[in-house]
Amino acid sequence: MGIIDTFEVGRQGLNVHSKRIQIAAKNIANLDTPNYVRKIPLVVSTDRSSFLSVMNQMKESTFGAGTLPYASGSVAMAGVVEDPTLGDRLYKPGHPDADENGYIRTSNVDPLVEITDAIMAQRAYEASLAIITMSKSMADKAATIGS
Repeated sequence: MGIIDTFEVGRQGLNVHSKRIQIAAKNIANLDTPNYVRKIPLVVSTDRSSFLSVMNQMKESTFGAGTLPYASGSVAMAGVVEDPTLGDRLYKPGHPDADENGYIRTSNVDPLVEITDAIMAQRAYEASLAIITMSKSMADKAATIGS
């Protein structure tokens, strides 16, 4: 993995985790919106190697030669799905969203879950930013070696 690849891994991480934060913020903003359905971001690894192949590489390479196996990959946003959990039914006759029996469906957003998701996304964003910062520092040091 080259220095440019590490910048790309950091960039992809920043993009994905900023979207996670935005989705959590939207869910929190719609906490009291009737019929709002919580959105869940789907984050996937872009690494194409399986766990078994990584373990085999470690068994053959790392323990024999003392080097880490080459691994590449990052994260990507695979989409957003709606939480299938139903919100509570609340009796509010006369509300514009009420059904024929006078009930509305409240939002299925749990603020504690959303705040926890937002904090985790923030920490992952900070880790991605640290990757870029360290890669920049390494590139700066490498540029000064020849001069």
